[in-house]
Amino acid sequence: MEKIIFTAKPRILCVDDEPLNLKLFEAMLEPRGYEVIKAENGREAQERIAEHRIDLVLLDVMMPGIDGFEVCRRIKEDEKYRNIPVIMITSLKSKGDRIKGIKAGAEDFISKPIDHGEVLARVNMLLKMKALSDRLNFAYININNLTAFGEEVINTFNPITFDFLSKTDNIVNQIIRQTSDRFEKPQIVIVGLPGNGSDWLWYQYESILGKLQRNLLKIGIHKSLDVHRDNRRVDFYNSADLKKSEVLSFIKRFEPASSIKVTNMVCYLSHELCILALNYGRDLTAYDASVLNSLVMQSLFLKSLSTQIKEVEDAFAYTIYALARAAESNDEDTGNHIIRVGKYCSLIAKQIGMSEKFTNAIRLQAQMHDVGKIHTPPEILKKPAKLTLEEFDEMKRHPINGAKIVGDHARLTIAKTIALTHHERWDGSGYPCKLKGEQIPIEGRILNIADQYDALRNKRVYKPAYDHETTRRIITEGDGRTMPHHFDPQVLAAFKETTSQFEEVYEKLRD
Repeated sequence: MEKIIFTAKPRILCVDDEPLNLKLFEAMLEPRGYEVIKAENGREAQERIAEHRIDLVLLDVMMPGIDGFEVCRRIKEDEKYRNIPVIMITSLKSKGDRIKGIKAGAEDFISKPIDHGEVLARVNMLLKMKALSDRLNFAYININNLTAFGEEVINTFNPITFDFLSKTDNIVNQIIRQTSDRFEKPQIVIVGLPGNGSDWLWYQYESILGKLQRNLLKIGIHKSLDVHRDNRRVDFYNSADLKKSEVLSFIKRFEPASSIKVTNMVCYLSHELCILALNYGRDLTAYDASVLNSLVMQSLFLKSLSTQIKEVEDAFAYTIYALARAAESNDEDTGNHIIRVGKYCSLIAKQIGMSEKFTNAIRLQAQMHDVGKIHTPPEILKKPAKLTLEEFDEMKRHPINGAKIVGDHARLTIAKTIALTHHERWDGSGYPCKLKGEQIPIEGRILNIADQYDALRNKRVYKPAYDHETTRRIITEGDGRTMPHHFDPQVLAAFKETTSQFEEVYEKLRD
């Protein structure tokens, strides 16, 4: 007789008020690989179902107290247990009793005195049906989970901060067994990621008390299982297949480090990621491999997309830096000046509560504040003496020239605003438009104090370099040329709170 294969023993609840009958069931079922749970009445039967994962119930009908019909009805009314097959063992022969059992939800009947062969055949048949039903339910749950996982991935995807190891944690969390009764899921997951050189980093995952635990395995294994370059493999292996597969020797290399004995496995293998899902509590099918493949494909797609976007962002940042450096070709400032000013601006922006997006954008785009100096004659930029009125008027054109150079691209809105307004002053004494107070955009107000700090710290042909304390005092107290009322009070207050960080930035990026 064909018998369904379970990695975990099928657990059968036998309910009968005669202890001798329970012993007969135990002697019949346990040698065939079934685990027997016994109950002597309906109340105990309900307790055992709540305490154990039950795969099938052999239920006597005629019992004192709660009879078999009522026990069956209560099982089938509970959504958690209604898929457990119930075989009623009865000496009742009437059609009415059988109809009552069918209405209670019983899947089958066996008449007393029982025939061992009949019991085993019907048990095996109903366990097969339950296994198929469980797989169907599991597939339905997986479809819903995959949909929800995909939506969550899309909603939270940030290509700049994308971390593939964290995303791998999310994949593992979807597939791993989180409670002891979830035998349809793997007990352990091992993940391999390319490290430095030829060695890979291997992580072992387990769910302990419902929380995912990731541990780095201290094992130097180069991912050497054959996978054709630019190709991938998704396979599943049950115990019999595993013994004949080339993956067995590969898996055995993990056993000393991870203290596991592999019984079955679904694996995804490629040159950028390996996932080994080990020890499901049942036989595996191609469906299990397809679930893992779907999850991995989503994350690898996002990894690829993130890499491409980061490359574009890096190119964008480099273009900004190159253009800003070009503007300084005839000036005394160096590349570190524009980098420092960007960092000062991000400090102020964060201190006054601007968003992370704005803070990152101003750090980058502030570097273009003096791009308009490309059109300023070198002899004006480098003149050691005081500028004439005509020369100063020429110098004051660089904000307008800068705004024209930056243009109207949406990605460079902050850069254009900064280029145009970074010499405006809170009291209206700045240039080129003599804007006053909140007429000046916040990015211009921030840049104004950042640029002033760095200008005072640096040596010019017309002035010496000042130390940090002197610079701080000039900005906060004034020296006649630079005065506190030139600055937005909120920005000035933020500067006072972050002066030590300003000093750290300057010293770290000193020319």
